[in-house]
Amino acid sequence: MYNILICDDERDIVNALKIYLNDSNYTLFEAFDGKEALKVVQEQNIHLVLLDIMMPEMDGIEAMVKIREMSNVPIILLTAKSEDSDKVLGLTVGADDYITKPFNPIEVSARVKSQLRRYMQLGAGSMSPKVLRCGGIELDDIQKKVMLDGDEVSLTPTEYEILKLLMQHPGQVFSPKEIYQKIWNDMPYGSENTVAVHIRHIREKLEINPAEPRYLKVVWGQGYKCEKIF
Repeated sequence: MYNILICDDERDIVNALKIYLNDSNYTLFEAFDGKEALKVVQEQNIHLVLLDIMMPEMDGIEAMVKIREMSNVPIILLTAKSEDSDKVLGLTVGADDYITKPFNPIEVSARVKSQLRRYMQLGAGSMSPKVLRCGGIELDDIQKKVMLDGDEVSLTPTEYEILKLLMQHPGQVFSPKEIYQKIWNDMPYGSENTVAVHIRHIREKLEINPAEPRYLKVVWGQGYKCEKIF
């Protein structure tokens, strides 16, 4: 059973999303502004948040920043087509994905399932190593922890999966489209900007100088790789 919070100041949208996500495996919570969303996250064991950007009292970006201070729960932004700059800002400060209004019910269901599957670590019975190391970075896929020089680093679920993908294949270059398809399980439309934002955010958390990264390198015109460092 998964607890999903739907937050939008338009009740019709909240009700529509509740219909789209009418599943016996989901318990749905609702909020109509950022402050209400924070209260629900604090009081309930929420597994995923659908969060509108433009709201009164406290907008979605501010609410997401505050949620990130206490939880790495997946956050999917609900955005309008005209809010491209807000989408980028949202990804920068911690969103895992976004869905553009008007919603396609099939897309909503697929993106929610994808984020929940990654967050709850279903299908973790692969034979890949459970502890990955690259220089001072250690990724423990059993405890779902990332350590940098002995100190724990807090990553969002999407950041964690991107880092794990690159650390599982040291030296191998992945294009933005390849990363997007593997992590989001979706067609790579608009993938380059989305992946770049997440890579930048990971670098800010793991690199001493994000502008001159030691671990996550860009191969110009081709993609990204995790440098082999022992």
